[in-house]
Amino acid sequence: MRPRPPHPSARQQPHRGGWTRKAAGRRPPSGGAARASGDGAVILYGWHTVKAALENPARRIRRLYATANAARRLAEDGVALAVEPELVRPDAIAQRLGPDAVHNGLLAEAEPLPSPELEEIEPAGIVLVLDQITDPHNVGAILRTAAAFAVKAIVTTARHSPEATGVLAKSASGALEYVPIVTVQNLARALETLRERGFLLVGLDSTGDADLGDAALRSPLVLVLGAEGKGLRQLTRATCDQVARLDLPGRIKSLNVSNAAALALYVVTKRAS
Repeated sequence: MRPRPPHPSARQQPHRGGWTRKAAGRRPPSGGAARASGDGAVILYGWHTVKAALENPARRIRRLYATANAARRLAEDGVALAVEPELVRPDAIAQRLGPDAVHNGLLAEAEPLPSPELEEIEPAGIVLVLDQITDPHNVGAILRTAAAFAVKAIVTTARHSPEATGVLAKSASGALEYVPIVTVQNLARALETLRERGFLLVGLDSTGDADLGDAALRSPLVLVLGAEGKGLRQLTRATCDQVARLDLPGRIKSLNVSNAAALALYVVTKRAS
């Protein structure tokens, strides 16, 4: 495995840290929106996001900032800590993230998770492929849904995809720790590799040939999602074995890509066997 270039999943046993009040007046470094720091650290914030990272043995935590209430809650939940938390006031964390971030009193600086090679994906179940979906809220929501549907991995491009940090991590609500993300240079070539390993490649597009609910599906299956507005790129579409659509009964015929992913995963999970 190679280190994930602030992109995410696997599992080393953290040793426990104490809850001694340390540098109570110390604030995390200030700065704008939460992104991977200049030294490559991933920024994680929010209760579910940070708790899942702390419970993932593969996630190396560099520093942990917590309010007194959040620290107490972690202790009550029996969360093992690899580093001693630095107790800070809520506004110290807000200063780092921005006023609209819901941090629940927790912020962690962590190493990126290792990124599996494409060949390491087990040829079973469902794999999601994201074709230049760049909005971190959407990608985070897709990750959360992928974890709910036991998706084996998410494949995305090294370029034209958001970093697995900050807003994306918060939107994923802990799913970064559960769903491996594979980053590739050439998406069409990656799809061909997955086909050679036995996967059926199904693209999802509003102009697809048939409704996804009527398509001939089987496992292992790759579900390919395109960016909102642009949809699947021409080469991506041409590489798929079939392209399907979601037929909706209402006046609005298209969904946000993260909502479409949830509906499509429900359909293919029920039908692919």
